[in-house]
Amino acid sequence: MGDLEDGKGSCLAPLTAELTHEIARRGPHRLDFPLPPRYVSQTTIREPEFPMPIVVGIPACAKLSDDRLVHSTPARYAEALIGGASAIPIMIPPMGEAQLALLDRIDGLLIPGSPSNVHPSHYGTNESLTPDKHDPARDATTLPLIRAAIARGIPVLAICRGIQELNVALGGTLHQNIHDMPGRRDHRGNGGGDLEVAYGPKHSIAMTGAVARIVGATEIMVNSLHGQAIDRPGDGLVVNALAEDGTIEAVSAPEAHGFVLGLQWHPEWRWAEHPASVAIFRAFGEACRAHQQGLRKAA
Repeated sequence: MGDLEDGKGSCLAPLTAELTHEIARRGPHRLDFPLPPRYVSQTTIREPEFPMPIVVGIPACAKLSDDRLVHSTPARYAEALIGGASAIPIMIPPMGEAQLALLDRIDGLLIPGSPSNVHPSHYGTNESLTPDKHDPARDATTLPLIRAAIARGIPVLAICRGIQELNVALGGTLHQNIHDMPGRRDHRGNGGGDLEVAYGPKHSIAMTGAVARIVGATEIMVNSLHGQAIDRPGDGLVVNALAEDGTIEAVSAPEAHGFVLGLQWHPEWRWAEHPASVAIFRAFGEACRAHQQGLRKAA
């Protein structure tokens, strides 16, 4: 499972040309509406730093709400992009390969978490251990988006379900229920309905490579809200972090043309309160800005 989110985050409407112009005029640093108390500490008001704002796409999930199909993703991903990466977030509806055209208009791609799982048919088996937790519309959108973005050098930050999609997009496989595997802990969060408990620190991870360089440490505590995890890493992916039980917690693609980082935990949750999360979103923003300017900046 990508993660056990509450699914109550605000939806992000696709930007009209007029709204895009207005946000660019004001800069991504200013919010002209009050945030719910839950999010106040997660959004930092920043002075404008760059003349042209970067735009980051966030693929959405397809869900039924009151028997109506909706496209949504929790608001905290957008808030972390605004505050941590000085980026303008836009939602990408899960409409399949037609959305590849958006890669001409964005400077980065953030693949968010979700309660759903990548369908196992995308990594070589039709046997699903979670048959009621799939989102084929999202799979049909994110997998080609990830492959095309990496091929073009567009920075990719993949979180929770996102790291699993990144891995599958590059030919890797997943463990479908890691909590049923001998020697593995239950990584599903289990907050009993309390989000602060569910998203609180759960275990330490040992880091190397790109993620250790970005964070500036070799060990940190992370949250944990997932039922699935990487089994065999995809082509070009290098393991950058492991949990104490051997679960893969981070990957990068050092030979890619641009920034590629996958994280199994949720750095966007109260990102401004955790130095590691601040560093991750800053590095992603810098990579997006370098791509916008025609430069290469790997993870």
